[in-house]
Amino acid sequence: MRFVSTAGKCPPADLATALLQGLAPDGGLYLPECLPAYPGGFFRRPATTMADAGLALLGPFLDEVPADVARRLVADALDFDVPLVELEDGVHVLELFHGPTLAFKDVAARFLARFLAWLARGSERPLTVLVATSGDTGSAVAQAFLGVAGTRVAVLYPRGKVSPLQEKQFTTLGGNVEALAVDGVFDDCQRLVKAAFADRELQERLFLTSANSINVGRLLPQMVYYVHAVAQLGAGAPPPLISVPSGNFGNLTAGLLARRLGMPAARFVAATNVNDVVPEYLESGVYAPRPSRATISNAMDVGAPSNFARLLALYGGDAAALRRDLRGSRHDDDATRRAIREVYARTGYVLDPHTAVGYLGLKEAQVGAGADRPGIVLATAHPVKFREHVEPLIGRAIEVPERLARCLERESRARPLAAELSELKAFLLDWGP
Repeated sequence: MRFVSTAGKCPPADLATALLQGLAPDGGLYLPECLPAYPGGFFRRPATTMADAGLALLGPFLDEVPADVARRLVADALDFDVPLVELEDGVHVLELFHGPTLAFKDVAARFLARFLAWLARGSERPLTVLVATSGDTGSAVAQAFLGVAGTRVAVLYPRGKVSPLQEKQFTTLGGNVEALAVDGVFDDCQRLVKAAFADRELQERLFLTSANSINVGRLLPQMVYYVHAVAQLGAGAPPPLISVPSGNFGNLTAGLLARRLGMPAARFVAATNVNDVVPEYLESGVYAPRPSRATISNAMDVGAPSNFARLLALYGGDAAALRRDLRGSRHDDDATRRAIREVYARTGYVLDPHTAVGYLGLKEAQVGAGADRPGIVLATAHPVKFREHVEPLIGRAIEVPERLARCLERESRARPLAAELSELKAFLLDWGP
């Protein structure tokens, strides 16, 4: 399997190069050069475990890794359940928050950490992982790499713009994890990571890679839970509508890629908050990135989504073709709060703000789609991670799982950082071995 850049200005790369580089040399994002074919009925098989589904789906993409190694790494990474829960008639919730940090990004982060560590084995320099986060990415990546020999992680996050519990999850770990509190917004953090990869001196002196959704190693395992979800619907179910709470659009891109592989899906919904540059593009055909706006669904506060380049590349830049598979929706904080309150009052189920946006997008898409068309909304985080927003709406406290409660007892340690490449560069070059 080879991987090509969305910018189209560098040679194809093998799996190891694509994962270790993160960003392609020409500044583009890697995508598979061609898609493998699967036997008839593959995507209608009965549901198995996540690990079994992952190995079956990703095997063709991991052809450079010895089969026994791939089996071991996938089984270790995908060792928790991702249940599909029926919320109400025609609406299912795919609970992606049962991993170590209670967020969907645990799936991809654990996969990437294990394969990067294996690919970088024997290097004389530590593998330095740069990750920008608007919320859950930082904690998922930090936890996935914590204590992994030969690796270290720098988490860049916008100071004061992630939830207190999210911040605790990656600022209290220590060890081989450093948290950098950037004076800016998420887009500044993302810009700094991209600039670091483009800096010649950093590339020469450090063994750099990224664990953001710009890394194709994040994209590949995310396809697995889409396939796993459709399998849980049952072989006789119609292809579902799938609503994806979207910010940087890596998660959605993985779903569309899974559909390209043959997974049954009627249509996808790009469910956004007021940071709606992709829904706007789907309506107008004009992509107009802009500074992000703060919302209660903060992990989706992205004004210039990196994975938009992958969306375009998947569809050859054809907006009309993309519209056939994808519709956009946008929902402000007031609508998000109403959804959390009303769903809880009616069903007793607690949505976090991101999943609430996805729920609203799905309900909007189901109008006119047919009563027998099942819908799946991705639940991307446990509601306790946003309890300051959720608890007043449902009128009760949310129980804090033990593994999160331990974070709250530890002291946060974060380094302040100006939103300038020179500041990040100085830190990285001074970082000890």
